[in-house]
Amino acid sequence: MKFSIDNILAAFGNIRAMERTHVDNYTEDIINSIEDEAFAISKENVLYANTKELGGFYYVITIIVGSFKIKTMKGATLSIEGENFNLDLKSDTEEFESDHSNVSNRFITRIDFQIEKEDVKKFDKDRIKSLRLIAKKHVVDFDTIQE
Repeated sequence: MKFSIDNILAAFGNIRAMERTHVDNYTEDIINSIEDEAFAISKENVLYANTKELGGFYYVITIIVGSFKIKTMKGATLSIEGENFNLDLKSDTEEFESDHSNVSNRFITRIDFQIEKEDVKKFDKDRIKSLRLIAKKHVVDFDTIQE
């Protein structure tokens, strides 16, 4: 079993160490439970993405794992460049925040984007060339992973 100084301090009742240990375990569990395949990659991040239908509304569910760190109340935009089409998707909620993992020194950020029913079929690795995530002052360019 791997022990860190936080584990030792948490065992002695240090509240801050217990909180950091809990957040690390929570974040690591999220990273390990991602069922989707990696969809796209940037220089320092991996984008996992899939489309879902909930109550008649359609969403692109994204999870970004890597150095991307944000806390915003202004939302985000996902610009998709594909074969003969371009889509600009707005985030479903204006407020979201990255979770940090001290263990892996990575961040994990989930952002859901609204998509029209007729555009769902376009969201395919084989049809998309690149994706651009814009949130606050961050601009992250992703290239799809071709198999």
